[in-house]
Amino acid sequence: MLVHETTATGRSQAEVDQIRQSLRSRYDELTAEYDQAVMQSQVLRLVEVGDTAGDDQADSGTKTAERDTAQSLLRTILERRAQFERALTRLDEGTYGFCEGCTAPIPVERLEIFPSATSCVACKQTRERRAA
Repeated sequence: MLVHETTATGRSQAEVDQIRQSLRSRYDELTAEYDQAVMQSQVLRLVEVGDTAGDDQADSGTKTAERDTAQSLLRTILERRAQFERALTRLDEGTYGFCEGCTAPIPVERLEIFPSATSCVACKQTRERRAA
C-alpha cells in the first residue's frame, strides 16, 4: 500500500513541491522580464541623452511619456514578483493556500488562475467594497 506523507496543511509533500516549483518558475520568469525591462529602460535613457538636439515640446512630451511608461512597467513587474516571493514564504510557513482574512482554504481553481492569491473570493470582494 502506497502512503502519501502529508504536511500540516493537508497537502502531500509532492503537492507542496509542485506548488513551490510552479511559484519559483513564475518568480524566475518575472525576474527575467524585469531584467529585460531594465535594459530597455537604460537604452531608452541613452537614446534620450544623445538625441535631444532640436526637440520641441511634443518630442519632450513623448519622451517623458515613454519614460513614465517604462517606469510603470518596472514597478508592476517588481510588485508581481514580490507577490510570488510572498507566496513562496507562505508556502514555507505552511500558510499558502489559506485566506489571510478568514483562514479558510482558498479554492484550488483560484490558486491555479492567481497563484499568489492571499485571500478567498469572499474576503477579496469584501475588502474591495470597503475600499470603494
